Order: sequence, then C-alpha cells, then structure tokens
Amino acid sequence: MTPPEGSADRSYHRPAVTDRPEPTTTRDETSATTAPTDTAHPRMPFGIRLFLAYAALILVGIALSMRTVVDQAATMPISPIGVVVMILLAYTIFTMTLVIQRKQAGFGLALVLASLVVPGVLLLAISPVHPATPFFLAAFGLLLFRGLLRPEVRTYLSEA
Repeated sequence: MTPPEGSADRSYHRPAVTDRPEPTTTRDETSATTAPTDTAHPRMPFGIRLFLAYAALILVGIALSMRTVVDQAATMPISPIGVVVMILLAYTIFTMTLVIQRKQAGFGLALVLASLVVPGVLLLAISPVHPATPFFLAAFGLLLFRGLLRPEVRTYLSEA
C-alpha cells in the first residue's frame, strides 16, 4: 500500500528496494578516498611506544608478584607490600589509559612512572646480580626519558 500523494511517509524503516540505485565505485576509488591522512591520525612517536612497553613490563612484574601479596593477605588483611603493589597497579593502568587516549595529563603521569627506573638502578647496583645489569637499566631509563621529552610526544599528547 502506497501513501496517498501529498502525505508524508511516517515510517521509520527505509524501503528495501529504492527507485534510485546507489552509485557504485571501483576498488581504486574507495581506497583513494578513504585512506587516512597524516593530519587525522598522527603516527605514535617512539617515546610513547617505548613507554607503553615499559608500562607493560611493570604490569608483568606486578602479576608475577601477586602470589607474594596474596600469601601475605592470608596472615594480615592489609600488608604494606600489598598496598604499594595495588597503588602501583592502579597508577600504571590509569597512566597507560591516558597515554593511549592521547590526553595531555598523561604526559606528566608518564614521566613520574618512568622515574621509577632510578630506584630500580640503585636497587640493582646493591643487589647480587651481574655488574652490567644496572648499566643496562640506566641506559634504558635514559632512552625512555629522551623519548618522552621529545617535542613530538608533547604534540601527540595534546587532547584536553
């Protein structure tokens, strides 16, 4: 049944068959028109990629230490190491989320999380590990800070 002429079709459903076929495009035309531009999605800088890998390593370390935290929770409900691990877990996840979302606040939080390399170097320097290990961690820390303090990282993390 078709509506009388002059009356509006009040149906919210689109007819399955239309009078006008939609224009078809070739495969080359669609790839040229839908290709993302560099201004719409800038490439993620190396410093951000390195930071996200560092934060993922922190999460792996937290996951590996969970057994100790759970064992201590059996003897006392609130242990100091459990509180520190949970704060580090929440801070790391929150910082990674802000950096992935390209938020401006993620820059400062990423620098604070990257500064945890300094106590790691000092801890490795006094522990019985291979003598080169603290130097490798220090080199990684310098590379991480150098990558995070580059201007393209600031422009990449520019959303309010």
